Amino acid sequence: MGNTTVKTESIISAYVHAYEEIEQEIAGLTEQQLKWKSSPSSWSVTEVLAHLVDHSIVVSFRIREILAGSQATLPGFNQEAWIVGQKANEEQISQLITIANGLVQYNSGILERLSDEDWEKTGVNFKGETVSLAAIIPGFVAHVQNHLNQIRRIKQAAAEKQVQ
Repeated sequence: MGNTTVKTESIISAYVHAYEEIEQEIAGLTEQQLKWKSSPSSWSVTEVLAHLVDHSIVVSFRIREILAGSQATLPGFNQEAWIVGQKANEEQISQLITIANGLVQYNSGILERLSDEDWEKTGVNFKGETVSLAAIIPGFVAHVQNHLNQIRRIKQAAAEKQVQ
């Protein structure tokens, strides 16, 4: 059981600190750099972060459905439509960071209270796959890391275009 506790603590720690690298990566960017898009169909840094907040909201719901033992299919979402529909590029980056960190902090309190058995609880995702809570949280962290790399690519493209 001790090994499981260490693994769980590691998962929670990675989850709690998931946004730190993004915050470092975007520090000092101008409003223009945060909202710049290489094409109308690509995402800006602001839109990437808005997507991550959306993803965090959906993951929050999934956590609760699994812990409640719900038989409902865990939700997916249309990320492109959500970004466009909410006019995400008009949001302030500071607001998005505050919300992202708030959701992570709120959820981490739940995660810290879970037993080993709770971590093994499962739900069925929108693809029909059975997923455990123990897999969803590391998946969230990996998702954030993928988008951190996307932010780096956006920054590089903006620098090449000399966006100030």
